[in-house]
Amino acid sequence: MSGARTVLPGATIGVLGGGQLGRMMALAGTNLGYRFVTLDPTPDAPCGQVARQITAGYGDIEAARQLAAQADVITYEFENVDAGVAAALSGESYVPQGSELLYTTQHRLREKRAVEAAGARVAPYAAIGSEADLRAAVGRFGVPCVLKTATGGYDGKGQWVVRSGSDEELAEAYKTLSAAGTELVLEQFIHFEKELSVIAARSPRGEVKAFPVSENVHADNILHLSIVPARIPQEVQAEAERLAIRIAESLQVVGLIAVEMFMAENGELFVNELAPRPHNSGHYTMEACRTSQFEQHVRAICNLPLGDTELLTPVVMVNVLGEHAEPLLARMGGDDEAAKKLGVTPKVHLYGKHEAKSKRKMGHINLLTKDVQAALAWVEQTNIWRSQNDD
Repeated sequence: MSGARTVLPGATIGVLGGGQLGRMMALAGTNLGYRFVTLDPTPDAPCGQVARQITAGYGDIEAARQLAAQADVITYEFENVDAGVAAALSGESYVPQGSELLYTTQHRLREKRAVEAAGARVAPYAAIGSEADLRAAVGRFGVPCVLKTATGGYDGKGQWVVRSGSDEELAEAYKTLSAAGTELVLEQFIHFEKELSVIAARSPRGEVKAFPVSENVHADNILHLSIVPARIPQEVQAEAERLAIRIAESLQVVGLIAVEMFMAENGELFVNELAPRPHNSGHYTMEACRTSQFEQHVRAICNLPLGDTELLTPVVMVNVLGEHAEPLLARMGGDDEAAKKLGVTPKVHLYGKHEAKSKRKMGHINLLTKDVQAALAWVEQTNIWRSQNDD
């Protein structure tokens, strides 16, 4: 990065990655007057439907240079972008996020050390380089505990919950995850009361703001619901937002960072993961906050003043996966009497993906309401998410 600069509306923003996060970023940024170009290997990718698209692999340096030639500023929409490509672009283009944060968050051990350096707690952990290391660490932590690949892995992939600690289980767990060819990390299991997340934004000028805490409910290791305001004590909400801001400042973040946390029964917070980009649990901001996470990201990378993060209405965000797409579309054709009766306003966002595969994120719905319990009742009554509710 050749020094912070302000990128004014009318400029073109290049996006490494063309998925739904890039799509929603482009839609928000277009309202501010920016143009967008995206790099993604999938023809007619979600972001490519609302922006110019360069169709090429993420590791294609020449394609990345084409992106740089068309863009005044470059960002990324998911953290598994090739850090080498981001580093190369930083040398010849304006990439305000740089590549250092990618390098840190792409590796669980580096990420945990960075979180600790920021003064936040993580679950006790150990680097695992052999089956003997795994056996020794399980002996220290007890069961259950979680073995994870240090790189890659999302929505529950690249993880193994160690339940018995038997020699057979440990041998199978180590063999399975080490086949990925990356380092492994064992984490002590946190018996948590709630899963929470906070999206924070920081601009090159050093301005930092956090969105309200989201209470997250997962099903099959995929985010199912985000509930805002989170049903937690006010002092825990305040501490979660403080932690997110502290991490954003410590890591010198530019743009957004999502800080996922566990809340223990005593209210203590443990940081689980970081994501240096817009995040699924921040989709509620699109209608429920004065500024959406996507507009905020654009403002931050362009060095504009950050927007107000105030929550305007209680909200529940529910993910639409492949198995939910057909029943949702059928329901959209008629009057939603349940929503009227419950006083819930559903705002539907579909991502333009061509194939509705099971467990694939196809869209989300923000349920605006005066009472989050009414929104949760709407989710239950539709029967669209019946499989999740049965888990």
